[in-house]
Amino acid sequence: MKKIKLATLALCALMIVSGCGTGTTSNTTKGGLLGAGGGALLGGIMGNVIGKNSKSTALGAAIGMAVGTGAGVLIGKKMDKAAAAAAQVKNAQVEQVTDANGLTAVKVSFDSGILFTTGSSTLQGTAKSSLTQFANVLKQYSDADVAIQGYTDNQGWKNSTAEQSAQKNQALSLQRAQSVQNYLLSQGVSSAQMKSVEGLGEANPVADNSTAAGQAQNRRVEVYLYASEAMINAANNGTLQ
Repeated sequence: MKKIKLATLALCALMIVSGCGTGTTSNTTKGGLLGAGGGALLGGIMGNVIGKNSKSTALGAAIGMAVGTGAGVLIGKKMDKAAAAAAQVKNAQVEQVTDANGLTAVKVSFDSGILFTTGSSTLQGTAKSSLTQFANVLKQYSDADVAIQGYTDNQGWKNSTAEQSAQKNQALSLQRAQSVQNYLLSQGVSSAQMKSVEGLGEANPVADNSTAAGQAQNRRVEVYLYASEAMINAANNGTLQ
């Protein structure tokens, strides 16, 4: 019976978050709704349910503290502003997603074709210009944790088996993610803000790998900004700016 009640609560909250199909609910409002209920339990339920219906990510260490309605609203406002700032960066594609705690996070994608030449992890000059702009965003929102993920398409390498190609793609994706990290650090972004850097190779395609256009979309580096423990504490205390 308790499981049914919890599932019903999560479903009702999801209906509210989705704006009952109007598409008008802001991330600020979503932050408040996701923080409502006074506990990480509801946040976990909502994170799982929302993950089936909208964009979500496993990023963000599970927290053992309650996230109140007011805290969720403050974090939602903060991430709305971060997304707007990131959207001004040249060549950046910005989305707002839900982190592991059911809180609003920001995903920024850069096409690897813009960042690197084929088969290389050396940043191009135009890429450095975009990343310099993006570094300023990260410094402005220094209380957000950052994760960087590199990806490739599933195309094979010359004279390599499928397994060897997958390994080479994974290695290249990691090298590219590290190149982005190193450049951001060189522009003054704090190393303490960088929580993870991963190369995921062919995993998690966002488009059809059977077409050239889809392959191009899958060759990418994603950077996530999500609420740090310090941000959550400040939001709970009502001091988050």
